[in-house]
Amino acid sequence: MQCLGNRRIRSLEELNNTISDWEKDRNKKQIGVKWHFTAEDARIKLKRLYPKPLFEE
Repeated sequence: MQCLGNRRIRSLEELNNTISDWEKDRNKKQIGVKWHFTAEDARIKLKRLYPKPLFEE
């Protein structure tokens, strides 16, 4: 796991602090999401999950 690594978290407070620190660092680095395919590709591959919009733009 990116945030916790291989260590034991002993309290809820420690968990919250760890997550907060990780979140701040990640936001500072402006790490984005690497999408593997477009919404149109998703509609082709995953028809039942991505139905075609009623009105095309």
